[in-house]
Order: sequence, then C-alpha cells, then structure tokens
Amino acid sequence: MLTKRIIPCLDVKDGRVVKGIQFESLRDAGDPVELATFYDEQGADELVFLDISASVEGRATMEDVVRQTAATLAIPFTVGGGIRTLDDMKRILRAGADKVSINTSALERPKLIQEGADYFGSQCIVVAIDAHFCEEDGTWMVYTHGGRNKTAWQAIDWAQEAVRLGAGEILLTSMDRDGEKSGFDVALTKAIRDAVTVPVIASGGAGNAEHFAEVLQDADAALAASIFHYKETSVTAIKAYLRDKGVCVR
Repeated sequence: MLTKRIIPCLDVKDGRVVKGIQFESLRDAGDPVELATFYDEQGADELVFLDISASVEGRATMEDVVRQTAATLAIPFTVGGGIRTLDDMKRILRAGADKVSINTSALERPKLIQEGADYFGSQCIVVAIDAHFCEEDGTWMVYTHGGRNKTAWQAIDWAQEAVRLGAGEILLTSMDRDGEKSGFDVALTKAIRDAVTVPVIASGGAGNAEHFAEVLQDADAALAASIFHYKETSVTAIKAYLRDKGVCVR
C-alpha cells in the first residue's frame, strides 16, 4: 500500500512566507528557509514552495530563495510560480528543486507540460489547478494568475488534459476552502481523483487532523499551510492521528 503524504506549503511573496484566506488578506508567516528546515525535521514527506506573485508580476521565480531552501532539505521539494518555459524549469531544477509546479503558464500554453515531461520525465512535472465552484456553470472552474482570472476550463477536463500531456501529479487547490480551515473540498478532490491516473494532492481548507483523514480517503497527499505555520498543529501530530485511524503514513 502506498503511503499518504503530508506536505507543508510555503506561499512566498517578496522573500517571506505569507498566508491569506481565499488568496487574499495575506499576512506574514516567517522566513522560508527557517520554515523549510523546521518541517524537514518534523517529518514532512515533501515541501511545496509557491512564488505566489511571480505570474501576476510577470517575473521569474526567486531563484536565490529556492537555492537556499533546497540546501537545507533532505526531502523532495516542489517549486512553482513564474515558470513559463523549459529553460525556466531547467533553472529551477538546477537550483535544487526536485519537481516544478506550473499553473497559469500551462493554461496559457499547454504544450509546456509536454515539453517538460519529454525533457525531464513526468515525475518532475506537477500541474497546479486552482478551482472555484461557480454556480452559473454548476461545476468547478479553473482560475489563473493566483485565482484572479477565470478560464473556460472545467477542473475535471483540465486535469485530464494535463495528464494526457504528461503531468505526473496534480496539485488541486479549492479556492473556496483556501485558508478557511473548514475542511478540504472532498467532493472536488474525489471528482478529480476519479478522473485521472496520477497522484492528486489536495489543498485548501485544512483545519485539524480529522480533515486530513477525510480527504486522504481519496487524495494521495494533503497539503496545508496556515495550521502548520502558526503552530496550531504539527506534521508530527497529524501523522500520529492518521496512524491511529489506520491511514498508512511514513
């Protein structure tokens, strides 16, 4: 049986980790290098670093921060934000990342997924999907540029297309639940997991250990930020709870 993964996420803006609610009202959460080291020591299975303003500001990911963070880690490290080309992927992977996460750039030019998968292998390519349930559409729709712009893609269709093009993993964020601590969007997660053949990381809504146990019935991994950053719980405590519930974790 494959073990379920617990993944802290570092949303980085101007060199600092930040966290908000539904992608807004950001507040400081600390230094990315210090937090990365802390989570590695706590037993996190992986770490995700997202330069959340890179796409909006039209600039490249902060390579120096990536390099400093990677130097402290002994666990897999995924980096996203501002990665638009194959050369950008090369630069970030050479800086120490194990995987790259692409979102806006993949939607603007889907062939980027295929280019990355062909060059590095699908295992290095994570496609991040920011999904919001739209009443007028009656389904989850995909948004770009940090949740600012609605696309014509339904989340399920885009996830399937991304995998067809070579994505090795889907990082699925519920915009509706982001920062709310009311629980992951289990329905969204299950819909995507049933539609694709690659691992799905659930993100958005983690508030307590029970939420992790619920979503990991479908997701392959669960990602969280604020409850870890502000010491409301810990990776160690979440894993202990999951083990007690019979969930297979490291």
